[in-house]
Amino acid sequence: MCALQYLRPDLLDLKPYDAVPAPAADKLDANEFPLDWPVGFKQKLSLLWEKGIPSNRYPDAHHQGLKQAIAAYAGAEPEQISLGNGSDELIRSLLIATCLGGRGSILVAEPTFSMYAILAQSLGIPVVRVPRDSETFALDLERCQQTLREHPIRVVCLVDPNSPTGNGLTAAEWEWVEGLPDSILVILDEAYFEFSRHTALPKLAEHPNWVILRTFSKAFRLAAYRVGYAVGHPQLMQVLDGIRLPYNLTALSQWAVQMALEHAEELLADVALIGQEREALYQALQELPGVRVWPSQANFLYFRVAGWDPQKLQRAWQELGTCVRYTGGGLRLTVGTPEENRRALERLRQILQ
Repeated sequence: MCALQYLRPDLLDLKPYDAVPAPAADKLDANEFPLDWPVGFKQKLSLLWEKGIPSNRYPDAHHQGLKQAIAAYAGAEPEQISLGNGSDELIRSLLIATCLGGRGSILVAEPTFSMYAILAQSLGIPVVRVPRDSETFALDLERCQQTLREHPIRVVCLVDPNSPTGNGLTAAEWEWVEGLPDSILVILDEAYFEFSRHTALPKLAEHPNWVILRTFSKAFRLAAYRVGYAVGHPQLMQVLDGIRLPYNLTALSQWAVQMALEHAEELLADVALIGQEREALYQALQELPGVRVWPSQANFLYFRVAGWDPQKLQRAWQELGTCVRYTGGGLRLTVGTPEENRRALERLRQILQ
């Protein structure tokens, strides 16, 4: 029993998102981009802070200039854009806008990004979990449809490509999504769009109940600045802007995204390197004894090793200097630099042998 009687009992056992940094290890556990910003970009950003951003004034609360820049990059209109302190804030706002007050539940297909369930639970919103196919990680569409009949589902949460498994939505899954009623909000999380190049944006106008989420934390290398954006119906974006916290993005974060978009071609040129390294890692992992690795459309690979407890394998790998993430009964390996990937494979071979 908790001594703090004013707390909601259902929050006492809520497990937060696990993001504990490992000291002195190659950090291949958080799907970050392995290369930092070029020094010249950082110097320019520092100069903007020194001469262009007054510390005593609040940042732009409405993000108008940033919305225009993002809309131009994404191929949308500024009124279709809303910005958040990472995608997490946008997910939370979407759940508040749709499910709060007993208006419905959310559907998640696991394994997937854990913050959907964590944020829903923190708001007292029921989470209905549907397991994915154990071999392909595809959606169990029959089970999903049954869930819609048996529960008051208000939001369907889909990550495309999915994290941690790396698979994109299939043609059958898209057909199911397109057939969902307008009364259900469909969150299409495209955090890894720059790696997969698959997007639902061309069909957004036909589906006012769809919203796309993207982030600058991955391919644009701005994880430290915490900026995500939603693309959807203007009325939904207006509601999101109305319920988010004021001044949710720092002035420096806004400047960093503006600069990233101005230099998008240069920054995103290195995405091809990640794709090449991912395929090389995929081939190398397949050759190791007992390893089952799945194809990926993102900047990470998901795998399991026969005869190994994945948590024990994770700890052994970390002790040798490579940090990976245990999730969903397997291990997720972020694609790092060529040197980090080489060390990761050497250490894994040492463990398995």
